[in-house]
Amino acid sequence: MKPSYPLSVLDLSPIVQGSTPAQSFRCSADIARHAEQWGYHRYWLAEHHGMPGIASAATSVLIGHIAGQTSRIRVGAGGIMLPNHSPLVIAEQFGTLASLYPGRIDLGLGRAPGSDPETARALRRNLNSDPDQFPRDVLELMDYMSDEPRNRIMAVPGRGLNVPVWILGSSLFGAQLAAALGLPYAFASHFAPAQLMDAIEVYRRQFQPSVHLEKPYVMLGYNVFAADTEDEAKLLASSWQQSFVNLRSGRPGQLPPPVRDYYEQCSPPAQHLLDSLLSCTAIGNPEQVLEQMKGFIALTGANELMLNANIFDHNKRLRSYEIAAELRGSLV
Repeated sequence: MKPSYPLSVLDLSPIVQGSTPAQSFRCSADIARHAEQWGYHRYWLAEHHGMPGIASAATSVLIGHIAGQTSRIRVGAGGIMLPNHSPLVIAEQFGTLASLYPGRIDLGLGRAPGSDPETARALRRNLNSDPDQFPRDVLELMDYMSDEPRNRIMAVPGRGLNVPVWILGSSLFGAQLAAALGLPYAFASHFAPAQLMDAIEVYRRQFQPSVHLEKPYVMLGYNVFAADTEDEAKLLASSWQQSFVNLRSGRPGQLPPPVRDYYEQCSPPAQHLLDSLLSCTAIGNPEQVLEQMKGFIALTGANELMLNANIFDHNKRLRSYEIAAELRGSLV
């Protein structure tokens, strides 16, 4: 039987207008249970801070909650923003998760703070501009989780668990680091696609096989707004469009309800901003979404897609993920 193309879920645990983080967590757990049932490969949560519409700030805690609500699907961070944390603390946190849920935990690492500078300072991180600090922190973290750490400080739990590490990025920096360390690479094309093709090319060309990975493996972020009709899908996508324009305009907020013909009502600069994401977004009925996803995979050669569906209505968000899952067998 022909294998299905691997699809995964990226969840920011969005807080919709009029709701609460507690409700967001219930929705995330429900989506994770359905995603497992529908054959999704991973369920990743992302670290953001000080964002009114994102509830996944305590990422490790939420990963444990989602892993506890499921039984097979891989659960992980997409990602942990390592500059915010001591590598030892993350080794202990993910060592704990890997001990609780063996063989199911992923650790994606990014170097952005996931917040504004003022919030970053409140996190008590060292605002070090040294470009070599992130690679050093990654190596230190991996060492803590290795079978025979060089560091005399012991991560308990953590040592010997070798939690799979991914490098995340939206520029050439992450691509070069992932290639040099022989690690899988996840690109944030769902919100920052400008350097996508260059980053993929650099990663594949410079990749060095390692004990972790024999050949390059690329996972790409991809927005999916799938519905039974094209008109409904376009309406559902308008919540994400509003949220993205608000964020880029310095007005982050909770995920708003959909607005019909939102794009047509936007200013030309806002339309240009949204247009930049269309190459990494599928909007439409199942047939249209299939063609858009197949085109994106053919263009990029992605080994896996991580789908994001910021949809206001929970049941319609579920339906979007269900439609995408039904298309997996036709993507290879």
